[in-house]
Amino acid sequence: MQKHKTLKNILLYLVLVCIAVVAIFPLFYIVMASFRTNIEIFDYALPFTWKTLIPQEWTISNYIAIFEEFHFGLAIRNTLIVVAVLVPLSLSISALGGFVFAFFDFKGKNVLFALCLISFMVPVDAIVLPLYNLISKMGLVNSYASLILPSAASGLAMFLFTQFFKEIPKSLLEAARIDGANWLQVFVKIVLPLSVPVTITAGLMVFVNEWNNFFWPLLVARTEEFRTIQVALSYFQDENAVYFSYIFAGSAISAIVPVLLFLPLQKYFVQGITSSGVKG
Repeated sequence: MQKHKTLKNILLYLVLVCIAVVAIFPLFYIVMASFRTNIEIFDYALPFTWKTLIPQEWTISNYIAIFEEFHFGLAIRNTLIVVAVLVPLSLSISALGGFVFAFFDFKGKNVLFALCLISFMVPVDAIVLPLYNLISKMGLVNSYASLILPSAASGLAMFLFTQFFKEIPKSLLEAARIDGANWLQVFVKIVLPLSVPVTITAGLMVFVNEWNNFFWPLLVARTEEFRTIQVALSYFQDENAVYFSYIFAGSAISAIVPVLLFLPLQKYFVQGITSSGVKG
């Protein structure tokens, strides 16, 4: 029985190691390729050997070029500005919406909640034309507002907050109301402190979604002044060549930032996804 259990654990760890290697390999290859020249990338592409992965002549010229020639730092700054405003704004709207859906009964509540669910099921491609037309008529094209306002309310984040808040005992809220607290005080001092995991989960989702957003910024932020990081990656080419080494360097920066943010917060992310009530 003990041998069977040991063998089962070994097989489980082997499977987990294989999954980890498959998951990490693309990021590892991108980072390694970002320190190679365009010529070396293609010279050692095939046949696949250790030289395909490890640079033979290390260089940081790719990083220097994307910042000096393509102003990649400006794209990073623009993206950071957008997420720095959008994440707290979206969390505030979503948390307040979830609070209302979880603790208040009013006419049309189920219809509104259904629309909230539908909003994150509909692909952006289906609404991009009327949305762009609206943004254009408002005169917001090529501005930070055009990148922030359409994503200010997240249906998925609101859904997560609603489901989490429903598990909070209403007796806590009723006790606070009896003590004289208004609804805003109840929300800020009681509900939000209990909602750290779901807040971090929703915040990470909003951050990653906006950090990786390409199609919408490509439409409304066409000038370099407001260009975001994913759009900037598409400009590492001209009519004569595609600079794959520059693309790898930009992609390495683009991929590592969310990873560095997610790693210290993954415990709370898992709790926010799996939590089914208030414990402790």
